[in-house]
Amino acid sequence: MPKCLNLTVAAAGACLVVGCATQSKPSVSSARHIPNVRTTAYTHSEGSGSHNAVGTYLSGRQVMSAASDWSRYPLGTRFRVASTNEEYIIDDYGWALVGTDTIDLYKPSRLEMRRWGVRHVDIDILQWGSEEQSLKVLAPRCKHRRVQQMVTALEKKKEKTVAQTSPPHSSL
Repeated sequence: MPKCLNLTVAAAGACLVVGCATQSKPSVSSARHIPNVRTTAYTHSEGSGSHNAVGTYLSGRQVMSAASDWSRYPLGTRFRVASTNEEYIIDDYGWALVGTDTIDLYKPSRLEMRRWGVRHVDIDILQWGSEEQSLKVLAPRCKHRRVQQMVTALEKKKEKTVAQTSPPHSSL
């Protein structure tokens, strides 16, 4: 009986450790700091609606929605604005953002959007998003010129990465 109890306690302890490990937030010390990022703000009543590019509702809660050029900040990138400590995740893109380093921050109201205006802020990248996932979402939308620009830039990055990781050809 004690052996069975020991196994149960060990299993519960392992679950607790694994659960804590997956629930912990990334620390700022492991984050990549990017200074002086141009940010703007948008809200759901500005014509884009209340859904993001992946079809879910824009978030104005604990981790808020943000839009960017996905070839610069890919889908799923999580970051914190250093001056406000607000966390955002890139889950949207905007036509005016393509080809820029600007991040558009979702605000739940027009008043908050206007209060934010345009600001240059330092951000800490907590987790880089996926360029592959970005391509997957964007590919069916390539008929739009701005989407095609993001796809082209992402594909060039992908080719460059593959070229850098490929072994050199031997001349025999």
